[in-house]
Amino acid sequence: MTAADLIPYAHLVLREASLPDLPNHYRGKVRDNYDLPDGRRILISSDRLSAFDRILAAIPFKGQVLTQTARYWFDATADICPNHVLAYPDPNVVVGRRLTILPVEIVVRGYLAGTTATSILTQYRAGARTLYGHSLPDGMRPNERLPAPIITPTTKAEAGGHDEPLTEAEILAKGLLSPEQWRTVSRAALALFARGQEMAAARGLILADTKYEFGTDAQGRIVLADEIHTPDSSRYWFAGSYPQRFADGAAPESFDKDFVRNWVAARCDPYRDAIPEIPQDVVMETAAVYIRAFETITGQSFPLPDRDEAPLDRIRRSIAAYLSA
Repeated sequence: MTAADLIPYAHLVLREASLPDLPNHYRGKVRDNYDLPDGRRILISSDRLSAFDRILAAIPFKGQVLTQTARYWFDATADICPNHVLAYPDPNVVVGRRLTILPVEIVVRGYLAGTTATSILTQYRAGARTLYGHSLPDGMRPNERLPAPIITPTTKAEAGGHDEPLTEAEILAKGLLSPEQWRTVSRAALALFARGQEMAAARGLILADTKYEFGTDAQGRIVLADEIHTPDSSRYWFAGSYPQRFADGAAPESFDKDFVRNWVAARCDPYRDAIPEIPQDVVMETAAVYIRAFETITGQSFPLPDRDEAPLDRIRRSIAAYLSA
């Protein structure tokens, strides 16, 4: 599906999902959340695109892609770890159990990759060989496969803050997780990643790294929350071109979702300046990449919605039907 194919649907963008009839509204960067008195949480994925610590644009279908990609993976991994999902009333909506989120983000990496300060490639290039409590050999090249997948946990920063690297010893010493909680989440994360890599390989993809968020339910059970193996939470590469590009020292081929980010960064300091108006062709190219990612990852065709109903009207109708049932 090309950007040109999506032009007739360009008006179907969900910038926000404020529903006054629902209680306890909390708006995150991407999701609007509502906590019901009975312990259920309604999570609505908007089309907001966040980068540079601010909202840059709204990308049609982005929220639907993330919700439905996570649904695919939640269904495919439910035998490994229980997850928070109770229902999917709408393509952009998941209803889950309300959890107490654990204060550690679990990142699993299978390759020496990344660009942020917490990435293992950044630290490796700076000379570090012991990373997050793991020892890596000398002489590794960017984007090289690790001897085995590793967990590189970080703190969960407050809004506007930055995640900080952690080791297992630090997590336990600070009491962020109990020894049993750490064993449970680390085993689950490695098993989820192994399943993800196996299924991605069958689709011609490499799942290079990803992040998981866990919480505890009312009984203290560890439950997988948020999303899993989506294009926003994971790094996917195309397996067919990886060997030659790695041999040539080139970056692996991936889903390039950064049209908007790159366009903005080329025209202003996005941390300081006002964001210029982003052209529709840049927005729609990004939408097309998200849909391509969904179809490649899942092997499913992306279902385009009714052009005559605004997304928020559809979501309001879908949630009302779910609650009344």
